Amino acid sequence: MPKPASPIRNKPRGGPVRGSRTGRPIMALLDLFGRRWSLRILWELRERSMTSRTLRAACDEASPTVLNERLKELRAAGFIELIPPGGYGLTEMGRELLGLLLPLHRFAERWEKERS
Repeated sequence: MPKPASPIRNKPRGGPVRGSRTGRPIMALLDLFGRRWSLRILWELRERSMTSRTLRAACDEASPTVLNERLKELRAAGFIELIPPGGYGLTEMGRELLGLLLPLHRFAERWEKERS
């Protein structure tokens, strides 16, 4: 008799996320977003596509090596894509993610006012 399927997945769809040791999708996603500059890149792309040079300036002069690594990771994860002639933009999934982050952004703004 086969074992019943576990309600928690052991492997994320599309393969592992670099640096993540868990197979749980939510943890793999949070591991990706916890990497330096990942969320900042997504946030900066929320209104328009940008070249890597423009993104680097928008990200407070992030190291080109780290920035390029994050761009590769976010592309592999399906959140950003290359836009000709050499810029980066959000995919449909990236835009959906930002829609989910906007309530968190509003909360952060309120939290900042209450801390002051």
